Amino acid sequence: MPVEVVYKTDVLRSLRKELLVLQGFKKPVCERHISVGLGFMEKSFPHDVFPTGAVHDFVSDNFSNAAATNGFISGVMGNLFKNAQKINAVWVNASNKIFPTALKLFGIDPHHIIFVNARNPKDVLWVIEEALKCSCLTAIVGELQDIDFTASRRLQLAVEKSGVTAFIHRQNPKSKNPVACVASWKINSVKSIPQNMPGLGFARWNVELTKVRNGTPGNWLVEWQAGHFKEIKNQLKAISSHRELKVS
Repeated sequence: MPVEVVYKTDVLRSLRKELLVLQGFKKPVCERHISVGLGFMEKSFPHDVFPTGAVHDFVSDNFSNAAATNGFISGVMGNLFKNAQKINAVWVNASNKIFPTALKLFGIDPHHIIFVNARNPKDVLWVIEEALKCSCLTAIVGELQDIDFTASRRLQLAVEKSGVTAFIHRQNPKSKNPVACVASWKINSVKSIPQNMPGLGFARWNVELTKVRNGTPGNWLVEWQAGHFKEIKNQLKAISSHRELKVS
């Protein structure tokens, strides 16, 4: 890339950060910058930093994508645990479908998670809201079907005080209404490519950042490899390489 283009890009990025501050979007403090292993996505976020201490909204429309979404959230949370001073979280839902031992694949010790199976959607929301007020926690994962804007606004106000990162996962929502959040995501399961063992491949997802406050939406093909997120930049090349290995 020509030096002149690089210079202009840096200038534009600097101006963008200054505008964000003027708009009231606080610049993150270096000491609180926590890596979540999504370096290839970070330019989409304000100040090129994944927002922690904020609400992230996820929407899935079927069981396969719900599982993919929980996998992606687990990967992010596992990286939060690696770099955070506090290693505690709460996982809330109205069912008992989470297999705690599987979280070890994402670098999470299940003993650091409090799993709460609430009886109904109202209780799920109540537990999420109360847990988000606890500054001793690193993150909250809340699985529910629907949440209205007013309720989501309460969650946003709670994290602004506590600094806890909230992952709100709406599964098969009756209404895909907007909610108060810093970013909205849609994670779709993608067929993996077998590696050394026949039929087995790394977990692969299409990650879509559909909305981000003061940032730029984007779309990435991502694999979870050896405890890390890896962007797959050329799907056709990856498939071709797999076929060549299979033939040889």
